[in-house]
Amino acid sequence: MRVTNKPILLVEDDRVDMMMVIRALKQVHVTNHVVHLENGEDALNYLRDGDNEKPCIIFLDLNMPIMNGIEFLQTVKGDEQLMRIPVVVLTTSDEQQDKINSFDFGVSGYMAKPVDYAQFVEVMRSIDGYWTISEMP
Repeated sequence: MRVTNKPILLVEDDRVDMMMVIRALKQVHVTNHVVHLENGEDALNYLRDGDNEKPCIIFLDLNMPIMNGIEFLQTVKGDEQLMRIPVVVLTTSDEQQDKINSFDFGVSGYMAKPVDYAQFVEVMRSIDGYWTISEMP
């Protein structure tokens, strides 16, 4: 990630998936601090707390308790202070409606979590490569 001094926000309720994301980011040499929260409501509270630095990117699972990923997206993309933070969905969902809803609410990307770890590392390498060259507002 070009912006190495800003955190990455990982919104993911599954501990194994959370550890896999963090491990894959380290493996592709992403040095950003990862803030991990387990549901959309906690993530929203984190983002709205003025003491917390805004993340350079949000990795979002869709299937979570309390506030799911689609509800989180709808809220974030409707908030003028948060709407420009890029959100990449990382999910096991293969529901077409989840993809449609995610893009309707302005996600920057939608990635299915590969079952194979090596494939997942390549997904994270691709995301890192893209965000390294992408211009941010």
